[in-house]
Amino acid sequence: MEIIGLIIAGLIIGLLGKFVAPGAKDNTPIWLTILCGIGGVLIGYYVSGALGVAATPGIDWMRWIISIILAAVLVVAASTLTGRNSRAIR
Repeated sequence: MEIIGLIIAGLIIGLLGKFVAPGAKDNTPIWLTILCGIGGVLIGYYVSGALGVAATPGIDWMRWIISIILAAVLVVAASTLTGRNSRAIR
């Protein structure tokens, strides 16, 4: 059940990343931002475990913060690599 929550959180992070730079400023496909959001949350969750963040009863705030930051970094990286600004330099 925990993995489903992580995937849903990644989906939300990916969609939020898409709406941060709407319109002509963002040429990244929506499927790529969603995949980056899901991947970032999943990787961040396991990285935080490897860093020794202990599981606590209730909400693990440190795990979520690390996961969200990593997902945001992946969304920004995907946006940069796919040509966020497609105007030619003159």
